[in-house]
Amino acid sequence: MTALPRVLVAAPASGHGKTTIAVGIMAALARRGLTVAPAKVGPDYIDPGYHALATGRPSRTLDPWLVGEGRVASLLARGATHPTLADVAVLEGVMGLMDGRLGGDGFASSAHVATLTRTPVVLVVDISSTSRTVAATVHGLATIDPELDVVGVVLNKAGTPRHGQEARRAVEAVGVPVWGVLPRDAAMHVPSRHLGLVPAAERGEAAATLDHIAAVAEEHLDLDALLAASRTAPDLDLEPWAPAAALPSLQSPLPEERALHSSRREVVVAVAGGRAFTFRYPETVELLEAAGARVVELDPARDAALPEGTSGLYLGGGFPEVHARTLATNRPLVHQIRTAIAAGMPTIAECAGMLYLAETLDDHPMVGALPARAAMGRRLTLGYREATSLVDSVLGPAGTRVAGHEFHRTVTDPPFGTSAAWDLGGRTEGFALDPAGTGRATLVASYLHTHWAGSPSVAGSFVEAARGWGHDAPRPAQPLSRTTPARSTSLADPLRHHGDAEVSSELVDLAVNVRLTQPPGWLAQALAEELSTVAAYPDPTRARDAIAARHGVARDQVLPTSGGAETFTLLARALTPRDAVVVHPQFTEPEAALRAAGHEVRHVLLRPEDDFALTTQALGQIGDADLVVVGNPTNPTGVLHPAATLRSLVRPGRVVLVDEAFIDSVPGERETLLGGDLTGLLVVRSLTKTWAVAGIRAGYVVGDAELVAALAEHQPHWSVGSLALRVMIETATPAALVEADRAAEEIAGWRAHLMRGLHTLGIPTAGGDAPFVLARVGTGVREALRDAGWAVRRGDTFPGLDTAWVRIAVRDPHTIDGLLRELTHLHHRRTA
Repeated sequence: MTALPRVLVAAPASGHGKTTIAVGIMAALARRGLTVAPAKVGPDYIDPGYHALATGRPSRTLDPWLVGEGRVASLLARGATHPTLADVAVLEGVMGLMDGRLGGDGFASSAHVATLTRTPVVLVVDISSTSRTVAATVHGLATIDPELDVVGVVLNKAGTPRHGQEARRAVEAVGVPVWGVLPRDAAMHVPSRHLGLVPAAERGEAAATLDHIAAVAEEHLDLDALLAASRTAPDLDLEPWAPAAALPSLQSPLPEERALHSSRREVVVAVAGGRAFTFRYPETVELLEAAGARVVELDPARDAALPEGTSGLYLGGGFPEVHARTLATNRPLVHQIRTAIAAGMPTIAECAGMLYLAETLDDHPMVGALPARAAMGRRLTLGYREATSLVDSVLGPAGTRVAGHEFHRTVTDPPFGTSAAWDLGGRTEGFALDPAGTGRATLVASYLHTHWAGSPSVAGSFVEAARGWGHDAPRPAQPLSRTTPARSTSLADPLRHHGDAEVSSELVDLAVNVRLTQPPGWLAQALAEELSTVAAYPDPTRARDAIAARHGVARDQVLPTSGGAETFTLLARALTPRDAVVVHPQFTEPEAALRAAGHEVRHVLLRPEDDFALTTQALGQIGDADLVVVGNPTNPTGVLHPAATLRSLVRPGRVVLVDEAFIDSVPGERETLLGGDLTGLLVVRSLTKTWAVAGIRAGYVVGDAELVAALAEHQPHWSVGSLALRVMIETATPAALVEADRAAEEIAGWRAHLMRGLHTLGIPTAGGDAPFVLARVGTGVREALRDAGWAVRRGDTFPGLDTAWVRIAVRDPHTIDGLLRELTHLHHRRTA
């Protein structure tokens, strides 16, 4: 008998906000000090990740199709009692309340699970497009099945308080209490991609989003009423599911058999994890451990080798297609896994795991243990499957039956092996290979996801196969070095060397600072519309007005340019400086333009021991210069100079040009010089990095009207095309500025992740306010990184730096983890 207060959060359909509200309830109750047991109806891996983040406990998947009707309640009880006794359970439903397996009359629906577990239901209903009519929906769901106990409703996405009150009165009139009305709130949104929500493990800001959702739940929901309703749930009259009892070989009460089992040697099973492999039911590990294995998590993006003594490998689901480059560059592990599988190491690969073991994934080289190539497809494959194994394998004898599901947008070529893994009742699926000639398939790879609580014998069979394979996996061998030359092999003019010369299609690009791989959809659509107008000559008037309004300046203080870099050429043509100073290290194009125009340039070098700051000593070295060029934040140092320090450079007879090409990556654009007095100042902006339009060349200069007019006199007619002007208009809107600031906050989190990793390795860094990090990695490391598949920007072409310095573009944490992995390898090799 298990006493368990509980509620199930359901909805009329997908998209009403079930996940957000359920996670908010979990997090808010956990904030109260309650121990919350989370659970999810239906085959899902992503939502449970947010459940675990909210509660600190694994979420149990309750699916009658996958585990059988008789195990659903006992799995719920397992989650409520393991690892400790919970105060309350919150279950999240699937799709609409009554929606389950197609053709199954609601089998495996939220309603089905609610009746199997006798759990009260709270409905979440989106009222954004309705008001009083919502009462009919609620009344129907509350009365359609007498076995269901609908105890309350949460109304979501109210446009105004009046709108919410109208819907509340209507619902309460049909006898169902309303426990809260939530307003529309964009910050509660969790981003999605091709298979649903982005997993919590991949979102650096997930914890902050969760805090906000919890705060909204506490403010708008009647949590006391919800807890009171949860306590009306009857006790669960059953024993919690136990993995040891579920394994047939471990059910014998004979002490000699238990002693024999415990005396066998330890079996190490590596289970894929990390950001690329987040799909795994907790019962998988529990059953492996109950069968006698020691389970060690393996991160294929970061770990250089299989865990010591590995004799079995489980590769579950996830998103290797998103992180293919990072996975592919971990060559020591890739080589070791391929060798171990060829030697017959028992291996199970489900969906993402199969893609990882393929020859290629979207043309990126993968492990190559499977004779197949994988790529993103056009359609989603989704559904329950009843599968029968076609051959003897490490999962059991031919004829072993399992229930599973498919959920993917990728395809493989060929679609299945000569020896297929499964008969799905009409078609075959997967690969069952015996590369070492053992007489049974030691590698089973397919798109089929299985919940081992529904077929626990496969766990026991797999562990026994691993026990029989041998004590040690093959040691990692050093793969052949591969050097990818830079596109430009000559450094005759270091001032003209830029990050794009460092990259190639074979390398992970951390040398170029463009934030996205393509423009946002709204910007791409605007550019497509603009193509219909390109027969006419471009007119910059609207762009100048948009930029002027964005910065609160006059039109004559704005000049659109062909990328930010055109300003430097115009400056060199328009001015005849007597003493031109460029503050280095910084972007070299201004100096190159000045020298090309015949001007002498003097350097003021900022020092690494001062963190490349504009110290009093450095300011003194500027002297009586009549032209000063400085970056903010500076490329490549990432240093953000105080605006007051930069303004102190302004004086009569001097022009100060501040390159703010990267300041839109600084949250709030703090320390910008735009918005104040611009006398004697020119401020350069670039739009290509944040909005991924480097090929369009969109930038502008804002400043002293006389200086801007002087630059304009030297600008060729129509140097800025229609597409670039449209970029300036679209990215100056309030919505675009909000998106840019949100991106800046995200980049700040990713940069902090990179800098923490570098500092852990003892690598000095500079600055900390740009979409890149300057790091002193040591001479020869850049070349070694290229050999390992990584491109970073060389530092020695910047005056004041040498070959020990590199500039690293900030990327998502998973990509950065791959870089840190390579730097760790290099560090170990140098110190060995």
